[in-house]
Amino acid sequence: MPTKKKNDTALAICIQEITEDGSELSLGDEFSLEALSFLHQAFIADTINNVLDIPGPDIYMYYADYPHTRKSVETIMHYLSGRFSGKKAKALEDRLKVRKLEPERWGLKMDVVFRECFDDGYKHVIFIGSRTPTLNGKMLKLALKLLKKSDAVFGPTVEGRYYLIGMSGQYHVNLADFDWRSPRIYSEVAEKFNEKGLSWSEMEMWYAVEHPEDLEFLVRDINQYRLEGDEDKARETEKVLERILNRHI
Repeated sequence: MPTKKKNDTALAICIQEITEDGSELSLGDEFSLEALSFLHQAFIADTINNVLDIPGPDIYMYYADYPHTRKSVETIMHYLSGRFSGKKAKALEDRLKVRKLEPERWGLKMDVVFRECFDDGYKHVIFIGSRTPTLNGKMLKLALKLLKKSDAVFGPTVEGRYYLIGMSGQYHVNLADFDWRSPRIYSEVAEKFNEKGLSWSEMEMWYAVEHPEDLEFLVRDINQYRLEGDEDKARETEKVLERILNRHI
């Protein structure tokens, strides 16, 4: 039986490899493998920064236990512990729990994350990947609100994939059963929820940074944050991106 949790909501970040089932971080000839690795670390650091701004949910970061991914996690956590201060530093220490996954295909990783969280006693679980550094607190708060009113919440990308999936009450649909390389994966998962008579809410369309054209969305949103006086969101991504484009990596 699941253990009853003091907090009933979990938000899980799952680190993606450069190449996962059906998706790849491929941004063009200007981005070497080393540059992509640095940029992806910045994505993860910014994602952690964004989720720590959300009061309420317990926060987990999952990663496949490859040597290079383990090293990246250690680097990111060490960097953030030095960068953050005050309440943010305390939130990093107290709220973020890091968990290992067996190296598996993406659907199985998702499956393990949801099952672990529900087995741990959570009633509401939101899952996000590590290629959405501009996914802000306002959007995540809305996802949490929608999840409390339905069996699931979905965040679609323009490619017909997901930037966010949440389930409420229990693990309703086995995500490992799907081929995540399918170009119709969003509709296939949604159809399965419909078949089971489950209710779901849909977030606004957003993007995961995976292709050269996604950089336009990324730069647009970073510029908008700066115009609004927000110097914090996607800060690490902005710094690394500038270094890459200026040929410093």
